[in-house]
Amino acid sequence: MIYQSIKKLATYALEKKLITQEEVCYAINLLLDVLNLDEYVEPEETYHDIELEPTLKEILDYAAEQGLLENDSVVYRDLFDTRVMNCFTPRPQSVIDKFQSLLAKEGPIAATDWYYAFSKDTDYVRAYRIKKDLRWKTNTPYGELDITINLSKPEKDPKAIAAAKLLKQSSYPKCMLCCENEGYRGRVNHPARQTIRTLPMELCGDDFYLQYSPYSYYNEHCIVFNKNHVPMVINEKAIRHLFAFVEKFPHYMLGSNADLPIVGGSILTHDHYQGGRYTFPMFLAKEVTSLSFAGYEDIKASHLYWPLSVIRLKGSDKKRLIDLSCKIIDKWRNYTDESRNVLAYTDVVPHNTVTPIVHREGEDFVIDLALRNNLTTEEFPLGVYHPHPEYWNIKKENIGLIEVMGLAVLPSRLKGEMEKMTEHLLKGEDIAQDEDTKKHAQWLSSFRVDYPKTMAKEEIEAMLETEIGKTFMKVLECAGVYKQDEEGRKGLLRFVEFVNSR
Repeated sequence: MIYQSIKKLATYALEKKLITQEEVCYAINLLLDVLNLDEYVEPEETYHDIELEPTLKEILDYAAEQGLLENDSVVYRDLFDTRVMNCFTPRPQSVIDKFQSLLAKEGPIAATDWYYAFSKDTDYVRAYRIKKDLRWKTNTPYGELDITINLSKPEKDPKAIAAAKLLKQSSYPKCMLCCENEGYRGRVNHPARQTIRTLPMELCGDDFYLQYSPYSYYNEHCIVFNKNHVPMVINEKAIRHLFAFVEKFPHYMLGSNADLPIVGGSILTHDHYQGGRYTFPMFLAKEVTSLSFAGYEDIKASHLYWPLSVIRLKGSDKKRLIDLSCKIIDKWRNYTDESRNVLAYTDVVPHNTVTPIVHREGEDFVIDLALRNNLTTEEFPLGVYHPHPEYWNIKKENIGLIEVMGLAVLPSRLKGEMEKMTEHLLKGEDIAQDEDTKKHAQWLSSFRVDYPKTMAKEEIEAMLETEIGKTFMKVLECAGVYKQDEEGRKGLLRFVEFVNSR
């Protein structure tokens, strides 16, 4: 049986052009070593159109039976199947050469199309898991918001957590974004990265690498990370990096999490950006007010109708856009508006920063600057502009770059909790009596009266999806420094006057 599985995987690698016919024997011998086998007896059967997930499962089941896994959990399976796929994954330089050749001959779209398909074919981006994610859209006054419950990122089980505590502490790689991850075998507290292939690139004289996110929160979700392990900083250099990237890859957007705790959901210790080929809800947001910045009247500026406070700049002159963006960021860093509870500093601790995002519209560049503030108080110890406690049953985590743009990445626990709530409601049971769903009881009571007393299963499911989407909207409103009301708009205009007056 194992020989059949090995042949199927080799056939898959040939079909996906991960290896050539001349490399089949070599790749199989690498796999024999991983499986602790001394020989290979080639089956007579021929195979075609191989599906990766069931084939890998066959090999992993064999490995578990033979005691090759420390325990048969998702974490150890992921470590092992990455070793298996590494046997069929080309060396880094050949991947770089292929990408650069496509980029030069056919352009950026052809190059990234190939690279993304390659990342899925090698199982670095686990496409079959991503398909299981829950996704829907919710209509709101701000337009449609994208809601996802991400199931592709495996949760650690108790055995893996216990094993991680016994491990010797390691600082290699320094973090999950360091270039030293390429080819790293991983451990229970650090994912295997033997199949990742990163692409070097220069942005404004600085060395960066391009890779895709293995969990793909959206289409072609990529990460652009600094070669050096240096902290994230939103400054002129960072803004230049964003523009330089979308100039190279005009079909992609690129943005950065904020560079302060609480207002970003990111690894602040390693300079990096996130991008991809996706139209986020925020890109379609309407303009509330046209803005004018002194000395930059040639740039189209506006305040977006969006839950967060966003200033949009648009134009074809990249240098002018960068200059104005940096001026706005610098002014915001030091701006205090006590009437709206916006404090630039508490003693020497900074609170103001931005979440910047750049994309293209034809020949124009568009940069969105979401104004952020990470002030904490006794009432809101996790952040004034952070999800408020009444919404923690749906979302307690920080609002990062992806969610700023209108795509919710909600915890995987919600899937099971939604299913349980649906069962209880169908039976007329009190969800407060269930340990897993009692956290949603008050939330449910806030809208249940707006729906029919008796509902079918599909109607209940639709209700829960709609209300989760509406709650995500309210969570985003919590993160808005200036609310979408008259006082909030006046507050934002006061800041624009501050920028213009100095």
